[in-house]
Amino acid sequence: MLSRPSVLSLAAVLLLAAHSASNAQTTSRFAVETREVEDLKAVFATVRSKDLIEARVRTGGTVVSRKVEVGAQVEPGQVLAVIADPKIALKIKGLDAQIVGLESRVTTAKADLERTEQLKARGVAPQQRVDQLKTAFDVATNELTTARAERLVAEQQIAEGEVLAPARGRVLKVPVTDGSVVLPGESVATIAANAFLLRLELPERHARFLKLGDAVRIGARGLSTGELSVRQGRIVRVYPELEGGRVIADAEVADLGDYFIGERAVAWIAAGKRTAVVIPPAFLVKRFGLDLVRLAQDKGAALEVVVQRGQPAPLADGSAGIEVLAGIKPGDVLLPALSATSTKAEIGR
Repeated sequence: MLSRPSVLSLAAVLLLAAHSASNAQTTSRFAVETREVEDLKAVFATVRSKDLIEARVRTGGTVVSRKVEVGAQVEPGQVLAVIADPKIALKIKGLDAQIVGLESRVTTAKADLERTEQLKARGVAPQQRVDQLKTAFDVATNELTTARAERLVAEQQIAEGEVLAPARGRVLKVPVTDGSVVLPGESVATIAANAFLLRLELPERHARFLKLGDAVRIGARGLSTGELSVRQGRIVRVYPELEGGRVIADAEVADLGDYFIGERAVAWIAAGKRTAVVIPPAFLVKRFGLDLVRLAQDKGAALEVVVQRGQPAPLADGSAGIEVLAGIKPGDVLLPALSATSTKAEIGR
């Protein structure tokens, strides 16, 4: 005969077993019901650069060396091209000769001034002569200073012949070649700064649903619609003007740096709410190109039916699910799907 503690232990074990069986039965079935989900619309989006920056020439001349190609990644301050003006070199040579002459003139004027000041101290030279020589010395000194300053300006013009990258980014255009003649302010390279946007074009009927801060989901590259959410972002700008019956919006999405500028991708945006049937992925299987689910029947039998698969959508608890467009209705009870390699005997159970 069992003692009282043994009876209590046995009862606890039986209760736990019954609870486990109940949970197993609950997780092995799914009651179909409708729920509200976001009405996601697939649209084409284009990768755009947030900022297009021109690397411009500071001084005119001829492109001696082009140091960058289209598609290259550049850093701030990197030399993109070297511009040379032969006239500047000739100007420097002329200034050098002028400086040599002025240095000699200053030396002579200084010597004359010192000698005349000595004669004046002895009472031989008048003050007027001293003032004249001092003025000549000051004029020669100022002319020498001016010539040296002009030479520094010419040297700076040569240094400005190096066209530098104004920002970090990717080179989109290089409209010049070696030997091209350029004027001050002309662009030698167009750089897409490494901040990318997704340009969305939506039909006019969706314009009223679009607002700042809305979530955007980006599909896989190659215009694939198989994966719904490879990357996610937010709408940051909605343009107030319609173009060709479409509303234009920009979205910021992280990690778009590996995309090409102008590359298209499939994006999904929410266009209101709608009622849908969403089931867990474990209850859906693809066999022979068809999507199938197993419906629970009376007396424990199961019937496989063909359904039309929709987009991925969240379940009521927030977990991943799949929308079913046709083939089942609210109130149906689903059994876990058999594997795609199941035998005919297994399917008929």
